[in-house]
Amino acid sequence: MKLEIYVPEKDLDRLRMALNDLGACRVGAYDNCSSVVTVTGTWRPLSGASPYDGTVGVLCHGAECKLEVVCPRKLAAQAVELVRRLHPYEEPVIHVLPLLDL
Repeated sequence: MKLEIYVPEKDLDRLRMALNDLGACRVGAYDNCSSVVTVTGTWRPLSGASPYDGTVGVLCHGAECKLEVVCPRKLAAQAVELVRRLHPYEEPVIHVLPLLDL
């Protein structure tokens, strides 16, 4: 599986290390394998939200990182739960994508 996680840069290393400790981020005989791309995120907190950044009702945008790691299928649910527990966002964006082994 491939995990794509949008996260503030300051939280990147902590999240990657926790995923690595779980058993994700491994490729062959290597661990701590990941890719990071800086992106601009856009969001508008709605009524009832408690945003990490931004103001309710105001369209916001800012820099964040997209962290990409591989994860064994058997660990994917645990990895998502770990990200939700450690992530600073109220609603973290986590994409879990199946990979073909050709």
